[in-house]
Amino acid sequence: MITLHDISYLRLGCRDLDQMVDFGTRILGLELRERTATHAYLRGDNSAFNLCYIQGDERYDASAFEVPALADLAQAEQELSALGIAVQHGDEAACEERRVDAFISFTDPNDNRIELVYRPHVTGVRYFPSRDAGITEFGHFGLHSRDIERDLAFWTEVMSARVSDRIGDGALLRIDEVHHKIALFSSDTTGVQHVNFQVASIDDVMRAWYFLQEQGVPIVFGPGRHPTSTAIFIYFLGPDNRVYEYSSGVKRITDEAGYVPRHFEMKPSSFCMWGARPNVKEFSE
Repeated sequence: MITLHDISYLRLGCRDLDQMVDFGTRILGLELRERTATHAYLRGDNSAFNLCYIQGDERYDASAFEVPALADLAQAEQELSALGIAVQHGDEAACEERRVDAFISFTDPNDNRIELVYRPHVTGVRYFPSRDAGITEFGHFGLHSRDIERDLAFWTEVMSARVSDRIGDGALLRIDEVHHKIALFSSDTTGVQHVNFQVASIDDVMRAWYFLQEQGVPIVFGPGRHPTSTAIFIYFLGPDNRVYEYSSGVKRITDEAGYVPRHFEMKPSSFCMWGARPNVKEFSE
């Protein structure tokens, strides 16, 4: 089994890099750490970056996970190859582009682009927000799944993730104590389904609600509280038509041996205990 240490970054294609830099800084509140003619590196913690927007194909995305040791990459390649999954090694230039020491890449059974990285770079300079959104860390991301049971088997039996809770046929998966770092949502497509940043408190979520409305950013769900993770949340739409989320107060699962996943109904009340109604299909009945 492949041991995942943490999520690392997302690489997201876009048609208009200037637009996404403006959104990432002025709206999301991330720090623009570095920019080239084609790449923009943004962060909400002391990582080299959390999101890298890439000028070009807006359909492109890749999600990355950190492994604990360099030998884990060789083990992962062996296990993936045994399953018939083709693995590519990142060369020196590709590693530099990703700010990592080494990585391999492949596509999962749903054709989502996945990268396993060793030693993602961090900085000795604290995150300096472009606006006070209250961001504390890169929280999690959702992935589309055209076959939940197939993909759930891959992430739990091959990639060492554990089911925290299920909603309908969807699944919330942890790779450490945090309730979920990966969310699988039933869909007819591939790629990243939503992007989450954790914020410090409910005050930050509510400030975001007013701020996003003032800025004309479409809010697609919330404010509300998830009955699964207990996190207070708000989801909104970026100019790249991706869904972004702020949340605060996510549950931690410390009794690994004794924890039993719950199975929630596929209803709006399973996504929000306060009664917020989503207007995106991933969170609907």
